[in-house]
Amino acid sequence: MKILTFIFPVILLLFVSGCGTQKVTRVDTNSVIDLSGRWNDTDSRLVAEEMVNQVLNGAWLNNYTTAHEGKKPVVIVGLIYNRSHEHINSETFVKDVERAFINSGKVRLVQAGEKREELRRERAAQQDFATTETAKQWGKELGADFMMNGDINSIVDVYRQKQVVFYQVNLELTDLETSEIVWIGDKKLKKYIK
Repeated sequence: MKILTFIFPVILLLFVSGCGTQKVTRVDTNSVIDLSGRWNDTDSRLVAEEMVNQVLNGAWLNNYTTAHEGKKPVVIVGLIYNRSHEHINSETFVKDVERAFINSGKVRLVQAGEKREELRRERAAQQDFATTETAKQWGKELGADFMMNGDINSIVDVYRQKQVVFYQVNLELTDLETSEIVWIGDKKLKKYIK
């Protein structure tokens, strides 16, 4: 009986360790790997770059800089709604859009939402705990001229073991003072999965 109590755990350990082997390989973050056909990091990055390229080549930018003596417009990226059939972390897409805006050098970008509130809490704390010379002042925030909003949509067509997934990302840029929509753009992706 003692030998069974010793052999059984050893056999169980060998069985468990042999069944669950998995190999993980590090890959370049820019490599395109599409395992499931769902929205992925490559889709997010490519769509964001193309959409920002579209918006920065729109007439609104030249109209603004001409009317404001070459001054760069200040943009805030608002909510991008996920209206697709799958879970998409729209925050990743928003960060890709913000990164592309900043890297373009054509606009100035301000924080939105919770991060802006976090900055305000820090500024408030500085009023009590930082030296007078280093505490950041209230009322110095840069006001946005334009806000970008949009949504990610999808349509799925399935037949037997085949599937076509169509994504459409719609973005629009609105003048915050007048509520005039100054630019609308879209990017479409279609994936065939078999």
